[in-house]
Amino acid sequence: MPVQIDGEHLSIADVIEVAERHAPVTLTPEAIVRMQASREPVERLAAGDEPIYGVNTGVGLLADVRVSREDLDQLQLNVVRSHAAGVGPPLPAAVVRAMMLIRANVLAKGFSGIRPVIAERLCDLLNRGVTPVIPEQGSVGASGDLAPLAHMALVLIGEGKAEFEGTVLGGGEALVRAGLAPVELHPKEGISLINGTQAMLAIGCLELEAAQILAETADVICGLTLDALRGTPRAFDQRIHDARPHPGQRESASLLRRLLEGSEIRQSHITCRRVQDAYSLRCVPQVHGAVRDALAEARRVFSIEINSATDNPLVFGDEILSGGNFHGEPLAFQLDFLAVALSALAGISERRIDRLVNPALNEDLPPFLAGHAGLESGLMMAQVTAAALVAENRVLAHPASTGSITTSGNKEDFVSMGMTAALKLRRIVHNTRAVLAIEGLSAARALDLLAPLRTSPPLEGMRTAIRSVSPPLAGDRALDRDIAVIAELIAAGRLRPATLQYLPD
Repeated sequence: MPVQIDGEHLSIADVIEVAERHAPVTLTPEAIVRMQASREPVERLAAGDEPIYGVNTGVGLLADVRVSREDLDQLQLNVVRSHAAGVGPPLPAAVVRAMMLIRANVLAKGFSGIRPVIAERLCDLLNRGVTPVIPEQGSVGASGDLAPLAHMALVLIGEGKAEFEGTVLGGGEALVRAGLAPVELHPKEGISLINGTQAMLAIGCLELEAAQILAETADVICGLTLDALRGTPRAFDQRIHDARPHPGQRESASLLRRLLEGSEIRQSHITCRRVQDAYSLRCVPQVHGAVRDALAEARRVFSIEINSATDNPLVFGDEILSGGNFHGEPLAFQLDFLAVALSALAGISERRIDRLVNPALNEDLPPFLAGHAGLESGLMMAQVTAAALVAENRVLAHPASTGSITTSGNKEDFVSMGMTAALKLRRIVHNTRAVLAIEGLSAARALDLLAPLRTSPPLEGMRTAIRSVSPPLAGDRALDRDIAVIAELIAAGRLRPATLQYLPD
C-alpha cells in the first residue's frame, strides 16, 4: 500500500517502510489544495515593497539586503547552490530516502508557500529510485540541516549527484534516466527546501527503530546470561516493580519473569544459599527499563517533529512570518539522551560478559569459558572487544547539544548541533549491537557447558537461533565471524521476544 502524505499523519513506521522497504509515496488531494492556497500570497507579496526573509532578501546575516524583482528566481537557485557545502562520506540511501519523505510531508502541510510540484518531485525521486548523494557532515542543526538538504535540493534542479540503479550519476543525468525533468525554482522554493530538521530526524527515526530492537533483545540475552550464571529471578518479582512503577522497568521485569519460567537450571539450584546477585543481573529491569523509557520519549518527540512545519518563513493566510521552527534543539536533546541510554545498555551488558568469563567472579564455569583453559583462551578476547566498544561509546555519548558554535556572522548565534548528535548515535547503535552479540555468544557457550541441564523453553529457542549461525566452540577459533553473524541476527530482530514460539503469559 502506498504511504499517503498529507502533512499531518506520517508515522515513524511509514518512514521505515519508505526508507528501507521502498514503499510507494503519494500526496493527498487535500495537501495539494493547501500548498496551492499558500502559494498565492507568496507570489503576490514577493514582488511587493515589504521585505520578506529569503524571498526578496538575502539570508542569514544578509537578511537586510534587498533583492531586486528580476533576481528573485536566481536568489533561490543561489541559496541552494551556496548551501551545498557538505563534506565526508555519503549518508546511507535509507537515511536520504527518509529525509526526502519527511521533507515532502513538511511541504504538504501548506505553510511553506511552495508550488505542489516541488513536493511532487520529491515523491517522484522516491518512487523512481533516484537517491541524492548527500555528504554526512556540514550541519549545525540550525537553521535546520541546511547543507544536507541543499545537496538533496540540487538533484531536484538537475545538479549535484544521485545514485540511480546502482550507479552514481550527475543529478541531471539521473533525472533523465528516471524519466524526470528538473524543476525551476521560484520565490521561496529554494529556502523552503533547505530549512528544516529532516537529516537529523531521518537518522533519528531509523536509529530509534534499531535501538528499540536492541532494548528488547537485551532482556532476552540477559535471560540467557542470568540462567547460565545460576542467578535468581526473585529480583524480578512483580511486587518490587509495582512499588516503583516506571513503565519500562515493569515491562522489562515482566519479560524476564516469563523468559525464565520453566528453567531446569533454575530448579537445580533453587535451594542454594545465594541471597542476591550483582547489580548487572539484579538491577536489569531498572537499567534496561530506563532505556525503554528513553526510547519512548524519543518516539514521542520524533512523531511530533515528522508532522511539524520546520522551515522559515511560514505562510499563514496573507501573512508570511519569520520564526525559528527550524531549530533542532528538541531533536538534539533526544538524540543525545538516546546515546547515553544505549551506552548504559552496552555497559551493563559488558559487565555481564565479564561475569560469564572471569574466573574471579564465577566459580561454576571454566575460566573464559574455554574447553582447556591455558591451552585455550576461550572468550577472553571477546570480552576485551566488548570493553573497547563500551569505552568508545563513553566518548561518543558526550552530548553534542551543549556545544553550540556561532555561525553566519553571529546572526545564527546559538545552534543545536543535532546532526552531530545523530551521527554519533549511529555509531553507538552499531557498537551496542556488537556488545550484545558478544554477550549472546558468551551466554550460549556457558549454557552449552551446563548440559545436560537446559534453560527455559523460550530461552532454549533463542540459544538455538544463535547456534543456527554460530556453532558451538570445539576449541579456539577466530571469533570475528561469530560476533558479526549474531549481530546481524540481532539487527534483523530475530532475537526479539516477539519471535519466540513459546512465552508464558
